[in-house]
Amino acid sequence: QGGDSRVIFGPQSSNFTSQCITNIRLHFGQFENVKHIRILLYGPVGAGKSSFISSVRSILRGKMSNLALSNATCGVSTSFTKKYVTHKVNKGKESIYPFVFIDFMGLNEDSDKGVRLDDVRMAMEGHVKEDYVFNPVAPLNKDSPFYNPSPSPEQKVHVLVCAYSANVLSMNNSVLQKMKAIREAASSLGIPQLGILTHVDEACPETGKDLKNVYKSKHIKKKDFSAALGIPLNCILPVKSYSEEIQLNEKVDALILSALRMMLDFGDEFIEYKL
Repeated sequence: QGGDSRVIFGPQSSNFTSQCITNIRLHFGQFENVKHIRILLYGPVGAGKSSFISSVRSILRGKMSNLALSNATCGVSTSFTKKYVTHKVNKGKESIYPFVFIDFMGLNEDSDKGVRLDDVRMAMEGHVKEDYVFNPVAPLNKDSPFYNPSPSPEQKVHVLVCAYSANVLSMNNSVLQKMKAIREAASSLGIPQLGILTHVDEACPETGKDLKNVYKSKHIKKKDFSAALGIPLNCILPVKSYSEEIQLNEKVDALILSALRMMLDFGDEFIEYKL
């Protein structure tokens, strides 16, 4: 699973991409109580969570999309995502794909900015309702109309994905501690976890020239990311989201689809054995 460059970028790369899309298209809720795998993305401000969601939507729809609006401002220190929103991907006019993304407000080094850890845990447990506006100063109150007291299995998070930019030289210690706390909360709930290393084309000149080099690059510090967060190396996937492109690119697609496929596999397993 994950990233074998020979499979993803070899002579059969176009087969890999089309096979992934076919598998995802045919992947429909085989569970009675859960029709959509709920994938929660978290990470520092500017890690590229919204861009990843938009890229998945673009690939599966076969055309560029930016419905999960991302902030293109350089050096941004506040999160562009303010509300708890479930992102769905339409499969034709009548149906949607059997997974949804939750793009969480970015983690910030300041205690009075970014999402609160209490809110993340409540979201994982299914207690947060759609359109809840995050308050960096106070967590969701149980008396709030946006608090769901008795979540169904469908409303709980089934996969936790940490997004981190490969272009960031060092992890801020405060943010790192928050990420670890989220991981520990997910572990206590048995939720499977993986990581995506974003902006790999910006982190390494050779990868920027050709995405095929992503698995050979010494600049893409998967080991550092793995050691800092405790996510196994084989569960950390390099991706490049669409940003400046106006057309789809097979190599970009392959990395993103590889990550999405692992998310769905992990979600299936969790729903089958843990819910």
